[in-house]
Amino acid sequence: MITLGSDIGGTFTDFVEVDESSGRIGVYKCLTTPGDPSEAIEAGVRELSARRGTDASALDVLVHGTTLVINAVIERKGAKTGLLTTRGFRDVLEIGREKRFDAYDLQIQFPEPLVPRHLRLEVDERLHATGAVIAPLNEGSSREAIATLLQEGVESIAVCLLHAYRNPAHERRLRELILELAPALPVTLSSDVLPEIKEYERTTTTVLNAYAKPVASRYLGRLEERMRSLNFRGELLMMLSSGGINSVAFAREFPVQVIESGPAAGTLGAAHYAKLAQLDRVLAFDMGGTTAKMALVEDGRALRTHDFEVAHVHRFKRGSGIPVRVPVVDLIEIGAGGGSIARRTPVGTLQVGPQSASAQPGPACYGQGGTEPTVSDADLLLGYLDADHFLGGRMQLDRGAAEKAIAASLAGPLHMTVEAAAYGVYAIVNENMAAAAKAYVSEQGVSSRSCALVAFGGAGPVHACDLAARLGIETVLVPPRAGVAAAFGMIVAPVTYDAVRSRRILYRDLTPRLIDEVLEDMKAECARHLPKTVDPAQVRHEASADVRYLGQGYDVAAPIPPGATGAEAIAAIRASFEKTYTRLYGRIYADLQLEIMNFRLSASVSRRVADAPPAIGRVGGASKVGTRQAFCPREKAWKEFTVYRRDRIAAGEALAGPAIVEEDESTTIVPAGAKARVDEHGSLIVTLPGSPK
Repeated sequence: MITLGSDIGGTFTDFVEVDESSGRIGVYKCLTTPGDPSEAIEAGVRELSARRGTDASALDVLVHGTTLVINAVIERKGAKTGLLTTRGFRDVLEIGREKRFDAYDLQIQFPEPLVPRHLRLEVDERLHATGAVIAPLNEGSSREAIATLLQEGVESIAVCLLHAYRNPAHERRLRELILELAPALPVTLSSDVLPEIKEYERTTTTVLNAYAKPVASRYLGRLEERMRSLNFRGELLMMLSSGGINSVAFAREFPVQVIESGPAAGTLGAAHYAKLAQLDRVLAFDMGGTTAKMALVEDGRALRTHDFEVAHVHRFKRGSGIPVRVPVVDLIEIGAGGGSIARRTPVGTLQVGPQSASAQPGPACYGQGGTEPTVSDADLLLGYLDADHFLGGRMQLDRGAAEKAIAASLAGPLHMTVEAAAYGVYAIVNENMAAAAKAYVSEQGVSSRSCALVAFGGAGPVHACDLAARLGIETVLVPPRAGVAAAFGMIVAPVTYDAVRSRRILYRDLTPRLIDEVLEDMKAECARHLPKTVDPAQVRHEASADVRYLGQGYDVAAPIPPGATGAEAIAAIRASFEKTYTRLYGRIYADLQLEIMNFRLSASVSRRVADAPPAIGRVGGASKVGTRQAFCPREKAWKEFTVYRRDRIAAGEALAGPAIVEEDESTTIVPAGAKARVDEHGSLIVTLPGSPK
């Protein structure tokens, strides 16, 4: 069994290939091709096939993650989409929650709806909140609305009727009417995408799925054609935002589920190595070329959420984006990557990000025409990167171009040396990430000091130790092949499907029969949507309920133990809710009634691909390869750093800072006073000064 994980990032496209029979692991990294991301995928598959001396027919599984869907939404390059909704609900997309995300912004702006008003049409029908029919679907008004949308030239139609989460009959009939008039037109029903209460979120999620459906279908078609041309006959799977994988057919039908596939995969890779190192609580830190992502992992499991936004009007400001109510790995994303642009502000201060140089033209040091100073340019001038060894020597960095960019845009205008300006960029981007991380973990009811940091991504290990020091973290773990950890995460990801049922009911009225019926209904849905290659006997189910105190506007997830049914499941819901609520808010209210909003079920099948032995200590030869002058952030001075090659460090070998550990895909900076060792799984574990260990 040979499995290949491929992750398309904003700057680089990463590949990890595992051969289970031999334990061989192949790694490749190349620049992303924004015009057609599948070009980079083809290049990676060709390169790895050439290395093993075969073609793509030797591949059994290709797992793929892409930023295509989220980019289509952000750049407004999706399909021309129409919306059919219940009469009186045409303007839900603009009314939203009727909340201001910034109370003091007098020029506040909200994201433009993906469907303009003239393409949002109403039909006559009405359902009760219980699903009972108040007014039947008027097929005459429905046909008129459909005909109008077709005359407008829509490429996709979203259908979102009031209370369709309880009774999908009217939506399904509308789909039949649409396909009678336009058999090839993509149709998205809210009862398929999100059978869940909350009209605004259900509508935005359904519309986004319809908006991205033709784009995703065309891209996946091109990708499949490219793979067939390479003689690939294996199974092509897609990484989901939830941290699982599913079939290409599933991704075509529900592209909204792959909107954050790359960040989710990286968190899974971090969770895998954290569990092997017996670290029970870690902050997964992924810093690539465009953004930095952080996610909390406890007991080897990434936290998940269903509250997610895209296409923010104010980047990273909660409430200013389009809500997407799908399961995603609970992470925070900030504009801090190797390509983040540094500039002097009008008031004479230094700012880093959120704008990025991306893959084209890239940082100035890439030599591809970029002229603005970036984090990577600063890292190069501070001695952290080897200009001759970037990407294993396949890409030469231009130190002169980096120095020129920082001197012209930062050092000169700010009246400081180039070195001081470079360190300013490094320190500010780290402080930005530290501030975001502190806010994120505190919202989870956790202190950053109780975590270890797992650093990956091309730029993550360069910044990890300084970031950890700012967070009060004493242990940093850098997994093997850290620069392509997201692609590795795709290999270890389970096959999954998530189902939800809205059943608003008081906890005291919950009966064993009701909860058992809902769970069985969701299990049947999961079985229909898992890939046909899955063995039903291997499927594992995890259930939970969304619970709140009666009168509250937000709920928390209360896990139900595996296998629990009936009265046992009901008792577990209260116990889980009180435990989670106490962790988040410090107390519970025993005299208040509980209200159930939704039931959720996640079906998963583990894939035992990732237990292949790590490629450490195999190359042979001394691990020390020289020294290099670099700036030590701990001592705020230039120091002589010992340079090590990661693939030559044997398990159990220890080293002391200041040190630079280089591998083809990333570089780790170990500051003065820190100790580091490589464990039996190939992870580099750094203990920072001040730790008792």
